[in-house]
Amino acid sequence: MIDLDDIDRDLLRALSRDASQSAGALGRRFGLSQPATWRRIKRLQQAGIIAGRTLDLDAEKLGFGVTVFLGVKLATKGRVSLDDFERAVTAIPEVQTVEHVLGMYDYRLRVVARDLSDFERVLRRRVMTLPGVGDVEANVLLSEERRLGPLG
Repeated sequence: MIDLDDIDRDLLRALSRDASQSAGALGRRFGLSQPATWRRIKRLQQAGIIAGRTLDLDAEKLGFGVTVFLGVKLATKGRVSLDDFERAVTAIPEVQTVEHVLGMYDYRLRVVARDLSDFERVLRRRVMTLPGVGDVEANVLLSEERRLGPLG
């Protein structure tokens, strides 16, 4: 772990809000030169604190108006490898995230669909046919707030 100063934390907050900002713009905002800002960002990347930059797409504007969180309990833990389940579930295009969790369910999936009937198709034809699937619980997303993370 590396020591972070206030400028490092400010850079991380700014990049977590908008990762497309240039080193020059960030430097001007925080009183640094472009090369000094770039070096700090590079150091944070090399330390693994910045693990990557992602593009945040608006699923609804792309025609996917329904998001459902699925809790999936595997029926036969001993007979089905977790790797087999994970490999199969990540091949489903509507599944955005696959999280192996501790608790009532073994996995938490974030699934997008065009509408509820499209979701039912994904559930019946794709999710329920995965190796080892037992109990499934669905929670439809009503609204979502963006959380910026531990640095706020």
